Amino acid sequence: MRRSSFIAIGLLAATVGRARAAEPITFEQHVRPILKAYCLDCHGGGEKPAGGLDLRLKRFAVAGGKNGPAVVAKEPGKSALVERMKSGEMPPGEKKVPADQLAVIEKWIAAGAPTLRDEPATLPPGLGITADERAYWFYQPLGRPAVPEVRNSKRPIRNPIDAFVLTKLREKNLDFNPEADRRTLILRASFDLTGLPPTAAEIEQFVQDDAPDAYEKLIDRLFASPRYGERWGRHWLDVAGYADSEGDGNADTVRPHAWRYRDYVIRALNADKPLNQFVTEQLAGDELVPRPWTNLKPEQVELLAATAYLRTAPDGTPTGAADAEQVVTDVVKVVSSGLLGTSVGCAQCHDHRYDPVPQRDYFQLRAVFEPALDPGKWRKPAERLVSLYTDADRARAAAVAAETGKMQAAFSAKQSSAVRAAFELELAKFPEGDRAKLKAAFDAPAETRTAEQKKLVASNPKLNITPGVLYQYNQKVADELKAEQAKIAAKRAERPAEGFVSVVTEVPGRVPETKLHYRGDARQPKGPALAPADLTIAAPDARRFEMGLKTADGTTGRRLAWAKHITDGTHPLFGRVMANRIWLNHFGRGIVDTPGEFGRLGQLPTHPELLDWLATELPNGGKEKGWSLKRFHKLIMTSTTYRQSSRRDPAKDEVDRSNTLYGRFPVRRLEAEAVRDRILLAAGRLDLTPFGPPVAVVEDGAGQVGAPDDQPRRSVYLQVRRTKPVAFLSAFDAPALEPNCDRRNTTTTAPQALMLVNSDFVRKQAAHLAARVKAEAQPGAGADALATAAWRAVYLRAPDADEAKLAAAFLDAQPAPKAGAKGADLAALTNLCQMLLTSNEFLYVD
Repeated sequence: MRRSSFIAIGLLAATVGRARAAEPITFEQHVRPILKAYCLDCHGGGEKPAGGLDLRLKRFAVAGGKNGPAVVAKEPGKSALVERMKSGEMPPGEKKVPADQLAVIEKWIAAGAPTLRDEPATLPPGLGITADERAYWFYQPLGRPAVPEVRNSKRPIRNPIDAFVLTKLREKNLDFNPEADRRTLILRASFDLTGLPPTAAEIEQFVQDDAPDAYEKLIDRLFASPRYGERWGRHWLDVAGYADSEGDGNADTVRPHAWRYRDYVIRALNADKPLNQFVTEQLAGDELVPRPWTNLKPEQVELLAATAYLRTAPDGTPTGAADAEQVVTDVVKVVSSGLLGTSVGCAQCHDHRYDPVPQRDYFQLRAVFEPALDPGKWRKPAERLVSLYTDADRARAAAVAAETGKMQAAFSAKQSSAVRAAFELELAKFPEGDRAKLKAAFDAPAETRTAEQKKLVASNPKLNITPGVLYQYNQKVADELKAEQAKIAAKRAERPAEGFVSVVTEVPGRVPETKLHYRGDARQPKGPALAPADLTIAAPDARRFEMGLKTADGTTGRRLAWAKHITDGTHPLFGRVMANRIWLNHFGRGIVDTPGEFGRLGQLPTHPELLDWLATELPNGGKEKGWSLKRFHKLIMTSTTYRQSSRRDPAKDEVDRSNTLYGRFPVRRLEAEAVRDRILLAAGRLDLTPFGPPVAVVEDGAGQVGAPDDQPRRSVYLQVRRTKPVAFLSAFDAPALEPNCDRRNTTTTAPQALMLVNSDFVRKQAAHLAARVKAEAQPGAGADALATAAWRAVYLRAPDADEAKLAAAFLDAQPAPKAGAKGADLAALTNLCQMLLTSNEFLYVD
């Protein structure tokens, strides 16, 4: 909460600034937000206000408490509220009211403590939701804004996005940049949709294609690539907090079946599954599969796998590193930040201090998920598995078991006979008078042997013949037994492997109660059981969505009902959050640049009308194209806003240096996974095999975590261990999932440069690339030809004259390697390849 507190202080400071600029200061708009942040937790938020002083209304403050009035209109110097704040006595603790905000309160009192409207005669317990809080932009009903009329534009207005963006630019006397060149466009679109570059041939073909719809056809071709789902699946997995381990302390227990959820996400996006269906299946896919869950079809397995979205959060219960209540808290955080753009967790202990989320709302939202998570009857990960065995699998397994049983019995009999025969042959070598005693000693069970027999066994090891040493006595029979053992193993391998899927579901007939927790302490529940409901602020007064449904199989149906509600196309929070998230991943910043926090702790939208238009456009398209992500991508990517060049203009920078108005396309560094994948692709080694269990990460001699060099799969298929992140990916801002990631940071740091220069991974791939370049070049190729070949492999273009000259000079200047050294003939070329792989042109896309 420390970061949120700093943001809130900045927010309230901005409120103060606005208050000074716009008179008059009123209680509702300017003073109450300060009191809510610093005072109302004790003076109005609880059942009984401390000292009898309630500060929720102006007239309550004037009436005062046990120590008299807190506010004396027109006399701030005589007002106890100001006096206590100035002295530092109130609020208690380290968090004090800043001087500029205290000045607002003083100015308000001096002006007569005005209110914006008549205050109600009474208030129900708690902070409630005020009219001013309801008026905040994020909580307004979704409406479709009129598209601005734009005339005399220098650049084409290809769709409404351009009209909204250009209107904002013109307010600052700015315009769009010219359109990017064809080569830039295909690189931009390819990385954006697939996370990989096009081939040189694809670039050339697109550059030469003068058809008016060439760009649209390019986008359609990229949509058809299976790489699209891997790229955009990674974006969603960040938001979901996907990991292949539990995060239970140092054990960090592996989740052996988590990959099924990752594969579900990728398949769903490749198939352009409608977004409302995509979200509904993750929240309640189990409710869509009739019980009993036997002989499951592939599409039913997908639905069950989708529910792992509700179990991506860290789970310390397997090893006792955390309790079930913490897991539930993290699940609610993942859902609320990812789907509602709201940090409801701040309302777990008390009414939210900055946003209109009462504590009661937090627990009513939690009640939607309570029957499935059920911390009172917690099921650990291993208890949430559903077998994928079908009746046919079981029949086949039984048949294999029966057959191998017969084979094993015959084998054991033959083995025992062979061992006995070898024993008898060896025993015959002893004097006849000793044989009976020796036979009796070795035949007797070890625990019943007499002292004399034990001595005989110990002193005659040659008679201690076991299957493991049979080859020393009868090689022919030992070989026969080994062959039969191999046949048994082969037959046993015919048994169908039993797969499992991790499922979040309810126990039919069990409906645990959800109650408010006093100060957020689960050990102190209070009050009556709460009905499951959406947030109050997400609907107009008296129209809050509540539920109490039952399905045919005895489960509550709460999650399915809530999922359908938020995805009905009118939910003001969900629609804006989803549209903003897609926009963010195309432009590197959101229209609201705090994608998990749209409330007063977050940033305001740069283009609120555009965001609302996009939020209403997302579910459009009719039955066939409604909620289509690919249609939405295409809308954004075919706009002039997206297709403009990234060239910087000093005049524009003076007005909009951070490019919040989108007067140019932002230059963006590739994300961590895209950097790694592009390196592997340039080296000619990227394994594009999709789906399945992840590549297990390993530690090298220096303790750095990475993937085995002989398994160069796409990064989305690498194991995600919470305590063992892949070092290369972490250096380039792969997220720490605590519990999820709303938005990745993009940094430029020294460790990144060191990783590119010193890591074994980059050096090995540079060597692979050098070998590829050498193999593809003409025999005896000189420095110029090798440099050109390396340039084409890495940058997908030929070097210009200056670049070719510099590269050739670089190769010629490399010190001669020691004679006989491994890879001596490629050392110089490897160095050049590494330089290219670590360059800005390789790491950035414009």
